[in-house]
Amino acid sequence: MATRVTLSEVAELAGVHRGTASRALNPQTESQLNIDTVRRVKQAAESLGYVPDALARGLRMSRSMTVGMIIPDLTSPIFPPIVRGIEEILQPQGYTALLTNSDGDLAVESSLYDSLRQRRVDGLLLATGRLDEQPVLARAQADGVLAVMVNREAGRAPFPAVIADSQAGIRMALDHVLELGHRRIVHLSGPTSFSTTRQRREAFVAAARGVAGLEWGVHEAADLSIAEGERVMAEVLATSHRPTAVLAGNDLLALGALHTIRRAGLRCPEDLSVLGFNDMPFAGDLSPALTTIHVPLRQIGCESARMLLQAINSGVQKPITRTLPVSLQVRESTGPVPA
Repeated sequence: MATRVTLSEVAELAGVHRGTASRALNPQTESQLNIDTVRRVKQAAESLGYVPDALARGLRMSRSMTVGMIIPDLTSPIFPPIVRGIEEILQPQGYTALLTNSDGDLAVESSLYDSLRQRRVDGLLLATGRLDEQPVLARAQADGVLAVMVNREAGRAPFPAVIADSQAGIRMALDHVLELGHRRIVHLSGPTSFSTTRQRREAFVAAARGVAGLEWGVHEAADLSIAEGERVMAEVLATSHRPTAVLAGNDLLALGALHTIRRAGLRCPEDLSVLGFNDMPFAGDLSPALTTIHVPLRQIGCESARMLLQAINSGVQKPITRTLPVSLQVRESTGPVPA
């Protein structure tokens, strides 16, 4: 059986002290050395087939080199880009993300929190923050756990958060359909128990109230699913004064709305314009391709991971909210108001 290559052997081949080799192979300390030294050590490690011992490194730093993440729905298209962004930042720093799924169940969230704490994760990335009930946030605060909210606001809990600018996005969407001549507009809102959907609803109401002569309304979905988009859109079509444009709280609701519109024998955008929110990976492949608000999901993941690593490395957690800009992605599902 081949013996494991040691750090001392790498240092000897590179012609440096063992401590220098250790710093050169640690992403958090390699910047302390000049580029030539780092390159020489890495080349020596590669030629010898050296594999760093993450467990030993974690013990030296009193860390597990793992980060726990709790998300509410693994099947939602919103989360793969976010997770990719998180891993993009964590992996080069020697960290592994432990991904868990709560299905939006508060009891499951608490159980997952216990499991991750038992595994001694160095911090948590949470996409679970409901505004009405926040047991995991309350426990994390009481336990002194480092945590960052991902695409959610923390409410009253003193945790940092990374979110998209929902207010600006709704304003962009509304301005877009107003420019197309629409004056009867409905917002398909997601549940107001989540910070993102509540922000979008409140932003729509505030913006709509400021437009003279605008006929508007809000219909709330029970969850952010295609099925709920279908159901709520059916409610909209059953009203006596049908809108000409629909602004959905997310792309899944918009997709459900498109299904109902088609089944009703109506055309999009000739009879009804539809906008989504998030620009999920499927949005451009729909027929018609969905006009939507692009949210930088991968960047949200990256920024969340950076904020958590900063807290882990400094031991200080500042309850700041970082808001990332959004943009309007115009495709085929919006058009001029019907004559």
